[in-house]
Amino acid sequence: MSTHPERSSNPLREGLSNRPMPQPCTVVIFGASGDLTYRKLIPALYNIAADGDLPAALSVVGFARREKSDASFRSELEEATRKFSRQGLNEELWQSFADRIFYHRSEFGDLEGYQRLAERLDQLDRERNTRGNRLFYLSVAPGEFGGILEKLAAVGLNQAGPGSWARVIVEKPFGTDLPSARSLNEVVNNVFSEKDTYRIDHYLGKETAQNIMVLRFANAIFEPLWNNRYIDHVQITAAEPLGVEGRGPYYESSGALRDMVQNHLLQLLCLVAMEPPTDLAADSVRDEKVKVVRALRPLSPEAVAQDVVRGQYAAGSIQGREVPAYRSEDRVSPESMTETYVALKVHVDNWRWAGVPFYVRVGKRLAKGGTEIAVQFKNVPGVLFNRDLSVGPNVLVIRIQPDEGISLRIQAKHPGASVKVEPVKMDFHYGTSFGKASPEAYERLLLDAMSGDATLFARRDEVEGAWEFVDRIEAAWHQHPTPPPLCAYASGSWGPPEADALLERDGRSWRRM
Repeated sequence: MSTHPERSSNPLREGLSNRPMPQPCTVVIFGASGDLTYRKLIPALYNIAADGDLPAALSVVGFARREKSDASFRSELEEATRKFSRQGLNEELWQSFADRIFYHRSEFGDLEGYQRLAERLDQLDRERNTRGNRLFYLSVAPGEFGGILEKLAAVGLNQAGPGSWARVIVEKPFGTDLPSARSLNEVVNNVFSEKDTYRIDHYLGKETAQNIMVLRFANAIFEPLWNNRYIDHVQITAAEPLGVEGRGPYYESSGALRDMVQNHLLQLLCLVAMEPPTDLAADSVRDEKVKVVRALRPLSPEAVAQDVVRGQYAAGSIQGREVPAYRSEDRVSPESMTETYVALKVHVDNWRWAGVPFYVRVGKRLAKGGTEIAVQFKNVPGVLFNRDLSVGPNVLVIRIQPDEGISLRIQAKHPGASVKVEPVKMDFHYGTSFGKASPEAYERLLLDAMSGDATLFARRDEVEGAWEFVDRIEAAWHQHPTPPPLCAYASGSWGPPEADALLERDGRSWRRM
């Protein structure tokens, strides 16, 4: 008897299988001489081409201030792609791909440069059949957004012709607080409509982050248990053994809370906590995520002192190598009060999650690197095995990076005559299970932007809601008469002892990755 894939009218399956295909277009990268273009964007587009998913009629135009020719730009990108592509570099494929790449030299504030860009894009449309579709990628500092967008509008590049589209991708940070985020959103939306604005968060492009919805809503064994009746708490961890790595001035103006919690980690929390959407349309998914943001319990100054720990790394040892304290890093104030570690207890005040704490932590110079979500279920009643023996809880771990995958810890009897219960792990790895490496986050996000699928991009109300939550914490740290202390922790540790106490007072402990 032959078997075939099961057909279903399940909207989840239909949504996944019927995603729009990427369309012919010209991708214009502002800030094309920057690190992001060389390390991420061009290697991502090359990998998409290597997988056969890139539209044949696609062009890339790099827009930057430095003097380069098309040939020199392509040569530089070839070396970068050879180094950073997950698939290496195939010479024949690269030559075909490189023929699509062009360089446009102009100052960001030079209106004539944008007029010449418009003419060149029209020429590429005629020569390469890109159909008037344009994707503008702002790989520049947020302070440059306004000027670039104003010039695009002045020459009409924000307006698509009949049957064509014009979209903009905005890199983080999306502001530094709620007022600046609102101002930035106004600047962008004055030129591009919200439906054509794609705020990129590369965490949402990671394969395991995308799989959270499938894990929850396509598996009957999990969704009935995904609530406060069965889940004790959730831990979300983003740990780095690295320090600020020469980014002292940026980090001094940001800190761990604004750099990581406001966007990446709250995005993961939303995916874990959201209700099932009615379908997989972009706004249906994002509507549910916004509901989670709105349900976050606001933190008063007293609650911040109680439920938030901020820390800063001191000198220590990472993998046998001595490393300096944060205050000794290049271009960091010796009296800096910037946090490199944050741990907080978050409550989602809705029916599903009432009483279930979400513990979120992020830190630099920690003992090990990785990002994961750990869902710890409630323990079994102390009637049989839990009466006299130490039986631990079931834990579902979603590994975002590295070694993407999912594991479930269950209890099993150890072989032998006595009843000895030990934890065992059911493990799933993307790389071994599917026989291929997971695509890089930017590959998926660029494909989605070319397809017009905004599901994995942050919407304006979601960004502003997250800033409103984070701003209360920042205010308690910097404006309250008696702010909570900045706790020191040794590099190579798992953070300050105060973060351990945050969970210990609830009878819980951080999971060791």
